[in-house]
Amino acid sequence: MPKNTPYSLPKDSKAWQQAVDSIASLLPDETNLQDFDALQSLPVFALIVVLPAHVPALDIHQYVQSWVDKQPNWHLVTVEEDTKARFVNITIDDTDVSTEVNDKSVTHSASKPPFIPAQVFRYLLVPVTATLMHPAKKTAVAHIIDDQLTTSLRRDLTENYLEEKHLAESASTENYRNYPNVQDTALDSLDLVDCHILSIGQMLRTHKLVCFDMDSTLIEQEVIVELAKTAGVGEQVEAITEAAMRGEIDFDESFAQRMALLEGIPTTVLDEICARLTLSTGARTTISAFKALGYHTVLVSGGFTYFARYVAEQLGIDEVHANHLDVEDGEVTGHIQLPILNGAKKAAIVAQIAERLGLEMTQVVCVGDGANDLPMMANADLGVAYHAKPIVQARADAAVNVTGLEGVLYALGYPALVPAK
Repeated sequence: MPKNTPYSLPKDSKAWQQAVDSIASLLPDETNLQDFDALQSLPVFALIVVLPAHVPALDIHQYVQSWVDKQPNWHLVTVEEDTKARFVNITIDDTDVSTEVNDKSVTHSASKPPFIPAQVFRYLLVPVTATLMHPAKKTAVAHIIDDQLTTSLRRDLTENYLEEKHLAESASTENYRNYPNVQDTALDSLDLVDCHILSIGQMLRTHKLVCFDMDSTLIEQEVIVELAKTAGVGEQVEAITEAAMRGEIDFDESFAQRMALLEGIPTTVLDEICARLTLSTGARTTISAFKALGYHTVLVSGGFTYFARYVAEQLGIDEVHANHLDVEDGEVTGHIQLPILNGAKKAAIVAQIAERLGLEMTQVVCVGDGANDLPMMANADLGVAYHAKPIVQARADAAVNVTGLEGVLYALGYPALVPAK
């Protein structure tokens, strides 16, 4: 992609509202289509299918329709983009980025693509007969549909890919170019497609606050593991970190164990660690997009402020919350400073920020990958798991696996990023 490429997304689009308006006759009489809370009691779902551009594609529209046709209780409506929507440009800077860390310039190469090109298909799933549904049952139904459709799509996309690959391998060298999708392409069936089944209210509400975890979400590393590597205890700390992120041990306990192992690390290595941190694919694109769309952006991390502020500065994030790294006489002490920014504290901070901004929690989106992110994700209107641990994916409203961090935008109902006109 060229440097400083402008892309666009619709702001204040009525696409989902127009789709809901079109199904008024299928809903209970006197349903107020502008009352998002009332719509929560209806089993009307947003279905979003995200397919990376490099995956050999089936006819997704036909495929989804045929799947719905086998479900006698559901009707499918395609969500068309609002032709009157105002588009905002998102300039993606692909140039190398230099930032100051303690008065030292650190340059990061921008060789990584700014996001993963994808196709995004948006639908409404509507019950054939007008009915109400308890929120808990609605959530269970959404997970069931999600599992069934995702499993079905993954299976058939894999079969389609293998069939194309067989044809390509059987073809002569001259004709091999007729099968470009399978040349030098290796696919994991788990990374073929994301299907998000969400309440229609989550598509219709205006969200204004988005909060991100840092480690393994905005960046690819776990900073505490990078610190531990410098002390020769990387494997020990990584094992404790992974167990904590899977929810197998208490976060506070794991944090204290890991900090104790870091005692004596010289502060001179902190800048070196900053220099080797890498942003997740799509991180810069995603934050730029949210800011262009009018969101307040927050980094809330169980890591350390030293690194969190550095990452936030690179990305232009508005606000940072993290743990303080205790240092004395030029060395990490290994002591913890209370209160520990654990899962409960993360959730409390998000709630406090929303209150300070005059927002309801129904206007909040939270993104993370570990078990300590679950409390804030549960309290938000939309909790998104990003390349997350199984326990987090199972409890999140949506799980992003096949794109970069920009997949969060698609889970919120936005169309695929397109070059600005």
